[in-house]
Parts: sequence; structure tokens; C-alpha cells
Amino acid sequence: MRLHVVGIGADGWPGLTEPVRTLVRSAGVLLGAPRQLALVPAIDGQRRIEWPSPLRDRLPALLADLAGHETSVGMRRRSTDADPAGCPVVALASGDPLVAGIGSTLVELLGPDAVTVVPAVSSVALARARLGWPAETTVVVRDPGTVARHLAPGRRILVLSTDASTPGTLAATLVGHGFGASGYTVLARLGAADETITRGTAAAWVGDAPALHVLAIECAGATRCGLVTGLPDDAYEHDGQLTRRDLRASALARLVPQPGQLLWDVGAGAGSVGIEWLRAHPTCRAVAVERDPDRAARIGRNAATLGVPGLRVVTGSAGDVLAELPPPDAVFVGGGATSPGVLDGCWAALRPGGRLVVHGVTLETETLLAGWYSAHGGELSRIQVESAAPLGRLTGWTPARVVTQWAVTR
Repeated sequence: MRLHVVGIGADGWPGLTEPVRTLVRSAGVLLGAPRQLALVPAIDGQRRIEWPSPLRDRLPALLADLAGHETSVGMRRRSTDADPAGCPVVALASGDPLVAGIGSTLVELLGPDAVTVVPAVSSVALARARLGWPAETTVVVRDPGTVARHLAPGRRILVLSTDASTPGTLAATLVGHGFGASGYTVLARLGAADETITRGTAAAWVGDAPALHVLAIECAGATRCGLVTGLPDDAYEHDGQLTRRDLRASALARLVPQPGQLLWDVGAGAGSVGIEWLRAHPTCRAVAVERDPDRAARIGRNAATLGVPGLRVVTGSAGDVLAELPPPDAVFVGGGATSPGVLDGCWAALRPGGRLVVHGVTLETETLLAGWYSAHGGELSRIQVESAAPLGRLTGWTPARVVTQWAVTR
């Protein structure tokens, strides 16, 4: 089956070129969302199918059915200038199908050789044109839940909103992070005759927006959480079980976050190492393993607050759950290293070239790590951090617990 994915803007059928209209007319089956299908005039003999829900779960079955019954479901194979071999199936997408669109999913499922993409102008390009924002000065955020990790003074963010409630939800997020003064522009139905642009600030935003819109944010606020590892300890909600800032930066420097790679954060506590691993790159993945349910719930809240809602939290003992997780590229053990089988399980699961970092504060853990260091090499360190604090009327140094750190590449 050859699948064509056609981008269509809010201006609908009039906005398509004649070759693209010919392509759409030739389709025996036209796929799309109800709103997109309604933009195309009725075509005699053409079968129209709405995307299934949930899309990702049911789409493979739909595509397999169309491919397996190409001749029996009444598809027409008419030769056209756009596709001399015939065009049995056309899928409609919003704007550029490869900008957070269905085109990316279809290419992933069918392969690039089976999918022809015919893009229209994306909503991102139209929004930048209306605002006068060059591409190199703008970050595009596809998941509104990740906006918090992009907040920085003077930064320009375009958010591909989920629905009408997105501006209200994100306005509260910006205010909570001290960015309530940020410029806030809702660009609705870009390219259509009834296009609207509404400007204000995040703090002043009230209510919903039109369902089809892009949200533009001009960040105004104070820097608190930077792009490098070692966020302030008070950025996290915790009960004391937290890998502290300096130790966290040291651990992540040795874990070496890489795009697309998976981290296990074992004995996660507040989830800080997994969260900062995810903040290193949008494609990084992480699983936080925590046996205490209250802490596990807290990890989820911390991840959402710091803009990485994709952190997977697994509640349970490491010895019971590690075998069910996908193989990691890096592992951090912040607690429970002496529990039977934990280090063995982490080491066995680690991919070749993977990194393992373990922290311990007890003599028992230090002895264990000395043995693993002797057997496997790596880097064994003792780290102590002292902080200035009042000492009577003067100031003195207050030491934190000494932490033994073992880091190794398999």
C-alpha cells in the first residue's frame, strides 16, 4: 500500500494547490480527523475514515486492514499526474505532517519508502511569520507539560497546544515559576479567514482559548533552574531523601546523559537524578524506582513541576522490579546498594558501554563498593561537602555526611 499524507491548513480546500487537490480527489480512501475531513468537499465514490481512538494503539490494525483489502474495500486506483501508479489511500494532516503530526507516526509504522508527505505551511511557520520571530531565536514545544524546562529570561517559546485549556494551565505554571510577566499571545486558526491573535501576559490570562491555536511565550522572569545539572535543592519537594546538589552534579557528570538513552534511577528518593537526566535532552528517557509509595508520588510531582512529565515512576523494591525494566544505558543507585541482588541486577542489565554510578554513606556500602571497584575498576571517590553556617555570633563550616561514589563504564 502506498500512502500519501497531505498537509491541509485552517484555510482548507481553497488553500491547496491544484495538483494536491487532484491527488485528494483520486483517493479511494481518505483518512483524517473529523475537522480535516470536513474541509474537503464530498467526492463521489470516496470512502472516508476517521482516525481511531486511541490512535497509537489502533492505527496499526487499521493500516493492516487497508493494505490487506486494497482491492476488496472499494478503493479506486486511478492514474493521476501526481501519482501515475494510482493513489489508493490519502491521509490528511494539519499543516506540515512532520511537525508533531500524524506523518511522523505513519513513517515510523510503515517506513519512509511507503509514505509520501505533501506538506502545507505549518502553524509554527505561520505563527513565527505573524510575530516576526526568526526560527533560530525560537524553541518549539510539542508537549505543553515540558514548558517549565525551557523557561529562561528573554527566551521565545511556541507551544503546540493540546486543547482550549492549555493557555490557562500553562499560565498557572508560568506564574508558579516566577514568569507571570511573560508576554502571552494566542494565535488561533492561523491562515483561516477568521484568524485571531490575542495578546497579554501569563499572569493576566483568564479562561480558555479557541481549540485550534498556537501559544507564543516571551519569557520574562528570574533565572532559577539552569540547563546544566545541579539544580538548587529547594527546587525539589523532598523529605530529606535527596541526592544533594553537588553530589548530583558529580553523579550526572559520570552518567553522561546522551540523546535517546535510558537511565535507571534506583532508590530514587525525590527523583532528582532521573529528572535532571531528562532535562539534559528532550529525547532522554528515565525510570525512577522507589519502594516507598509516598516518595514515588512525590517524584511524579517533582517531574511535572520541573518540566519532565515523561519520567516513568515504578513503585516497588528494586530486587523485585528491575528484571521487568528495559535494559538501561546508565544506572544510578542512590539508595539500597547493599540490598541482595541490586548491584548484580544493575550490572547484568547494563548495556555495553553503559555507565553505573553508586552512592553510599555507610561503612557497609563503602566496603561493598571497594569490592566492586577491585573487581571491575572504574573510579572510587569519597566526597565531602562543607557549607558555611552560623556558629554562635560567628560563622563556621558545617560538614555533610561523607559519600562514597563508585563510577564505572562497562
